[in-house]
Amino acid sequence: MSSRSLLIFCVAFTACIAERGPLTNRMAHSSTSYLARAARQPVSWQPWGREAFALAARLDRPVLLYVGSDVCRWCAETDRAIYTDPEIGALINALFVPVRVDRDERPDVAQRYQAAVERLAGLEGWPLTVFLTADGAPFFGGTYFPADDPVTGRGLKQILPEVARSYRDQRSFIMQQAAMIRQLVLNGGGASRGVLHTAVIRREIARVRGSLEQAARMHAVSGSVMHAEAVTLLLAVAARDRDTLSLATARRALDLMMDTAAGNAGEDPPRLVYAAIAGTLAKAWVVTGDERYRELGGTMVRAAARELAKSEDGHAIFADQEAYVIEAVMLSAATFGDIPAGQGARSALDHLLRRTYARGAGVRHGVSGSSATQALLQDQVRVASACLVAHQLTDESRYLDVAVDLAAILERAYADSIGGYSDMALTSSSAPGTPVSSAPPLADRTKHFLDDVLPGANAAAARFLLHLGEVTGDAAYRRRAQSTLEAFAGSVAGAGIRASTFLSVAWESMGSP
Repeated sequence: MSSRSLLIFCVAFTACIAERGPLTNRMAHSSTSYLARAARQPVSWQPWGREAFALAARLDRPVLLYVGSDVCRWCAETDRAIYTDPEIGALINALFVPVRVDRDERPDVAQRYQAAVERLAGLEGWPLTVFLTADGAPFFGGTYFPADDPVTGRGLKQILPEVARSYRDQRSFIMQQAAMIRQLVLNGGGASRGVLHTAVIRREIARVRGSLEQAARMHAVSGSVMHAEAVTLLLAVAARDRDTLSLATARRALDLMMDTAAGNAGEDPPRLVYAAIAGTLAKAWVVTGDERYRELGGTMVRAAARELAKSEDGHAIFADQEAYVIEAVMLSAATFGDIPAGQGARSALDHLLRRTYARGAGVRHGVSGSSATQALLQDQVRVASACLVAHQLTDESRYLDVAVDLAAILERAYADSIGGYSDMALTSSSAPGTPVSSAPPLADRTKHFLDDVLPGANAAAARFLLHLGEVTGDAAYRRRAQSTLEAFAGSVAGAGIRASTFLSVAWESMGSP
């Protein structure tokens, strides 16, 4: 028997023993269809939770964390070609505690480890493959790894034994590396205070314009929320400053997005992309008067409204994404004069509030089939913003009441004393109704302001508070918005397209700097 065959036999034998012990695939009863589909894979996937990390500590193994999504092309390829491979399954089961996470169900976990991979490997995108210590700290990782690559050694069949060996033989170094990366993630996700200087905001907007122009020349502008936010920023600049360069760049990028929208060439959920592009087309029509934008935008708004109606049939939804789509449809429908679509969006908002919102307790993340009920910043911000828009369009006070209540919850449960808002609520027993976070084990509360699958949570919070101050006449909300922007002003330099929402809100708050 060859040495390689002997290794495979030993690993498989060890994995079989493990299967009769603590490691079995536990995805069959998962709360999302993405996780449940992995139940037949030969990998003994564990759900994200304290139990998996306690198991890793007891077995003295590292954790292999895999984060994917239903709409991620490379996630589907990884599941098809890699995690169905019995040899890889045997290696993982023998050497690691494998944990699988749905990006949409646990955006807090996804963002935290995405930031870690950016610092570890300089990589962005999905899926995430990250190796963690038993206390949840990342020490090695990347995005997509092939199954086998003996030439470069970057295939999983080469990486898995090497990572396990390093964890066993170089534990001190591994722990130091993990502690350093953890601190970098905390610092990078935290607030770096600064002043909103006019010159800085203009410079960063110019960088967004340059990045978007380059992407357009390379035909790399795809259907994504990030690109939609960048185009929206440039449209606002063009309208206010009569900036023909920003307008030309925005239109080139938007034309490409219109071409790719039907196929959703990006990695965002299609309904988010449709809503984002519909909203951008509405703004483009107002700025340019181009009937192409009105015609396609109207079609996309009606399609998005039909999708919202399907959300009322009881299937699993996530509050942050649902509220984002609802708000975009309400605004776009009002712009295009589509009364039925607007009414449908408000009906969807009422349904969402009934399913996720409780006065004084905030908004929970997952409903109907998802067990993820923790309180997340993005949920509170997106639902609050949608309610504020609904109030402005209908003048119904009940929507404003929800927005004001959620603004109070932001301050009470999410606000950081050094500025900005954390991604998860603090657990509190002192204030009745305070959101209780089912925080992931060993997780650090972090703060995010850059755009990703959704606009950056702190940037969106600043926009909501700014608009709430305008609607209510309460200057305290504007001060909170300004303080939130200043909390991240020192971190915006060089962030590029991902800073588009932050820059848009800063631009608005400064009154055309």
